[in-house]
Amino acid sequence: MIVPGSGVWAQETPPLKVVALGDSLTAGYGLPADAAFPVKLQKALAAKGIATTMINAGVSGDTTSGGLERLDWSVPPDADAVILELGANDALRGTDPKVPRQALEEILKRLKARNIPVLLAGMLAPPNYGPDYAREFNAIYPDLAKQYGVPLYPFFLDGVAAVSTLNQPDGLHPTAAGVDRVVENILPSVEAFLRTVAEQKR
Repeated sequence: MIVPGSGVWAQETPPLKVVALGDSLTAGYGLPADAAFPVKLQKALAAKGIATTMINAGVSGDTTSGGLERLDWSVPPDADAVILELGANDALRGTDPKVPRQALEEILKRLKARNIPVLLAGMLAPPNYGPDYAREFNAIYPDLAKQYGVPLYPFFLDGVAAVSTLNQPDGLHPTAAGVDRVVENILPSVEAFLRTVAEQKR
């Protein structure tokens, strides 16, 4: 919780349990465990006075449909919030955008039914499938965020995608420095999200 007027967490308040539900970008593919996004995000939040227990529910190679299939056991009953980062693998495979849209919508429906707040992390389609595909795919995230009234971080890899020095040799997965950049960029959105979650729990 936040101490009134102080803008910081009360010392006696237990950490918020936050599930990072995602794919390899969340799991930390090719990186030491302590360099994965949820670990670094937890440390960055702690430096802001926000206590969290971040659960890394990232599975490399997972699609939105895969995330939906494992949703119930990936997000425990006592979760306070979810950061939803899925869709990159759907886009890389050129999956019909209707498929990830339906899967993400079902995930949002189920979490809403469980009264678990969600921060939706958007993804952008690679350019090789053409502008029509990109237009349809890229619209998924803002459309669903608006429909379900959840905060949106528009592009999870903002400032990292296509930057060679911030990606591993495959050009797809961030290096440790790349993860640092992701955390730095998304931190204000996560901070605002979790402060709202904490206020609602008071």
